[in-house]
Amino acid sequence: MVVAGFLGSGKTTLLNHLLARSGGARIAVVVNDFGAVGIDAMLVSGSGGTISLDNGCLCCAVGEDGVGPVLDRLVRDDRDGPDVIVIEASGIAEPGTLVQMVLAAGNPRLVFGGLVEMVDAVEFEALLRRHPTVEKHVGLADLLVLNKVDRADPGKVWRVRRLLRELNDAAPIVPATHSAVDPRLLFDITVVPGRQLMLGEAIDHADDHAAHLHATYDSVSFTSDEPLDPQRLRDLLDRRPAGVYRIKGVVAFGVPGHRQRYVLHTVGRYVRFRRTRWAAGEPRRTSLVLIGSGIDTAAIRAELAACVVDDDSRTDPDAMLPVLRYTFGG
Repeated sequence: MVVAGFLGSGKTTLLNHLLARSGGARIAVVVNDFGAVGIDAMLVSGSGGTISLDNGCLCCAVGEDGVGPVLDRLVRDDRDGPDVIVIEASGIAEPGTLVQMVLAAGNPRLVFGGLVEMVDAVEFEALLRRHPTVEKHVGLADLLVLNKVDRADPGKVWRVRRLLRELNDAAPIVPATHSAVDPRLLFDITVVPGRQLMLGEAIDHADDHAAHLHATYDSVSFTSDEPLDPQRLRDLLDRRPAGVYRIKGVVAFGVPGHRQRYVLHTVGRYVRFRRTRWAAGEPRRTSLVLIGSGIDTAAIRAELAACVVDDDSRTDPDAMLPVLRYTFGG
């Protein structure tokens, strides 16, 4: 199964939901991050069989053998091999190309389980205006998950649903909140016979590599072993560096009583922190990836470095108030 969708549509959340409710199925995960730090792989919990392919889009970043060697490695052992392999594409990958790579792997132990396309109900209309090529992505899907319906008014949800049906008249449309989808729907996707050939024709007639989404996007990766100043980070998020659309990662703050692991997600102007526990042996380190178009990477790195605590940083608990407004979890 291939899970695709634009930046911030909820792919990793869907994956974690699936892993937590697998019903005993053995699931292996292949995660493709756009950025030098494998944030999505870091945020996938409890799989025990995660392979991270970062620093590029899987549809163009692998070698001549495609994803075949990765898939072969996962199914090498009949006794301990997975029941399901889920490939999570980067948010700016070309899903049709990725599906073709999976089909070309040619491993007799594997059966293609379908293409799941995640759709952000809040951002989708604006996304289509900005990137019309997303229409093709929707049209290729075997299952469409209309996510974040809780954050969109009913009129918007209806309009997006109608757009999806116009672009794809066959795939089921499943509304979801926080990517919560019944795993049985994902494990039992109907793949129309011959659809693989249609996918191939769509790719052959598509625009060339320069038209791919990732050709217009850049990423900035940032790590720090020193904690961040919550007020400075919040100020950076408020003014949002020009061109940045998506920020994700883990933040460590140096404020007493708030030394938990803060998972940061932003999509457009939306900001959310989720407070979790550090895993045993996990370093208390900030790791972030920022993705956008036409961004000044050097300036962004400088702004992030300025968020690291210094002698002028506040360390009292009230310093966390700007962050706690956007935080959930215990």
